[in-house]
Amino acid sequence: MASREIAPELVQAVTQLPSRPGVYLFKDSRGTILYVGKAKNLRQRVRQYLDSSRHHDAKTTALMRRATALDWIVTDTEVEALLLENNLIKEHKPRYNILLKDDKTYPYIRVTNEEFPRIFPTRRVVRDGSLYFGPYADVQSMHFLLKMIRMLFPIRSCSLPLDQESIARGKYKVCLDYHIGKCEGPCAGLVLSEHYRQHIEQAINFLRGKTKLIEQHLEQQMYLLAEQMKFEQAAELRDRLQKLRSYVAKQKVVTTELIDRDILGVAARDGYACVVMLLTREGKVIGKQQWIVPTAESDLAEIVRTVLERWYLETDDIPTEILLPLELGDQADFLVQWLASVRGKRVELAVPKLGDKRKLIALATANAEYQLGDWLLHRATREHAVPRSVASLQRDLRLPKPPLRIECFDNSHIQGSEYVSSMVVFANGKPLKSEYRRYRLRNVPGNDDYRAMAEVIRRRYERVLRENLPLPDLIVVDGGKGQLMAACAILSELGLSDRIPIIALAKRLEEVFLPTERESLLLPRTSSSLRLLQHIRDEAHRFAIEYHRLLRTKRTLTTELLDIPGIGEKTAAKLLRQFGSVAAIKQAPLDAIAAVVGNRTAQTIAEYFRSGAASDALSIEEL
Repeated sequence: MASREIAPELVQAVTQLPSRPGVYLFKDSRGTILYVGKAKNLRQRVRQYLDSSRHHDAKTTALMRRATALDWIVTDTEVEALLLENNLIKEHKPRYNILLKDDKTYPYIRVTNEEFPRIFPTRRVVRDGSLYFGPYADVQSMHFLLKMIRMLFPIRSCSLPLDQESIARGKYKVCLDYHIGKCEGPCAGLVLSEHYRQHIEQAINFLRGKTKLIEQHLEQQMYLLAEQMKFEQAAELRDRLQKLRSYVAKQKVVTTELIDRDILGVAARDGYACVVMLLTREGKVIGKQQWIVPTAESDLAEIVRTVLERWYLETDDIPTEILLPLELGDQADFLVQWLASVRGKRVELAVPKLGDKRKLIALATANAEYQLGDWLLHRATREHAVPRSVASLQRDLRLPKPPLRIECFDNSHIQGSEYVSSMVVFANGKPLKSEYRRYRLRNVPGNDDYRAMAEVIRRRYERVLRENLPLPDLIVVDGGKGQLMAACAILSELGLSDRIPIIALAKRLEEVFLPTERESLLLPRTSSSLRLLQHIRDEAHRFAIEYHRLLRTKRTLTTELLDIPGIGEKTAAKLLRQFGSVAAIKQAPLDAIAAVVGNRTAQTIAEYFRSGAASDALSIEEL
């Protein structure tokens, strides 16, 4: 990267950076955050971006071409910098940071910190001593785990706030779960908290993949109960043990070593990358997580490092060993130290080259390649798929191509006043609200809907041509033949009449008018094409009415209560909400007005009305 590409402001900023841990933020000329990074030594790390002798990937080159400003936040440790970096990326979603699967919030399984804990799914993490497992990218897998827990362990499913005092008072009664054997009735004091917590500990071991411990415990308890001649209770444990063994038998065994490992594989193709993590506990795969990175401009090592940091920031379950498909460079030492401090024990990061561990990496990589190929295929299918209603509309209107982008116009006024128009946009049969537009018409005297339609069509498509905006595949105007002809005349002047199909939809009989046909077209009432047109027309009407009401409200407040000295919009709105209309305010006692706005303002209002300066205004219902 040539030095001339670096903004002088950045060169100056780097000289002021401290040699301490922290977070740095590259920004563009408008102050938008382009990239957030962390560093053990801020000055040393950021200088690397300006070093022309170093090799920079495409992402870094593009970043430095746009960056004009640098900001930083100093932290006490590199771990604090990691946490801050993660929060800033989630909040600002910088363009040049790696965003995993749109930074979606995945659910967790929560084990609550209560006397009689509950286990349930949640997307909200509350740091109150509760234990969390996840996040689960595969929600179906999470629900299967919860279902197995309910089958194996008699844990309550209610949300009652149980404690010894409420149980002793007999505040609660057992529910259906107790009668069908899915709960032992802690709400009614039928089970001690110590016994109940044994079930919770077993469920926690199950979520952690420690099924051997559960099997041993259940087997010991079963034989003990049998020796005590408690055969019914022993039979219940036998059934639970059989269900557990059936579940374990279905798990894929990837190694005979009874060790906890996370195995990563990565694949990249067509500008996207996929990282897959196989979660193995006691040699068996208990889960799989995958992430799609929408840009693969970064090198794969940076992508893998980002996945590791984000994943282990969100989960409490850190294994003994993490197998990686490639080296992480100078970031590996920090990750090992950080993960060990979180786990409380040593964590090993390994990049196997040969043997069984390399085969495990190959297995994870094969999964990543499959997931990426499947995702790209579905993405291509979605991009080229035409919704049924859009295809039906193309067929019924005999359009040259599917109307994937439809722009619809509607006018709104009251007796010729506050004339406004709206334009709504539908893409692939769905509202594209970011491209809705509204117009306050300037050149429409009186009640002339044809001139109103002509004005809004001219203003819209003159701008489309001037700014080279995308043309719609179909224009819909709300009205009949007159509105359609007014719009066609403007399109003809602009040279667009042969480039954009246009129709009108009349509300009375839901008639469709075409420019080249004398008679209207009546689509079947049950057709998806007519329902789509009605949806578009109704949305345009709603948007126009909404704008008209906004303007009318502003006009009403401005020409009535706002004429009183000292009355602002908030005070006027408060008075109208309380009394309903200006006429009612005029007739209200002074003390009633003072109760809303205070004595001094109430006196001002009374004097204004006594002077005869006010007129009877609109009621609150009209706003």
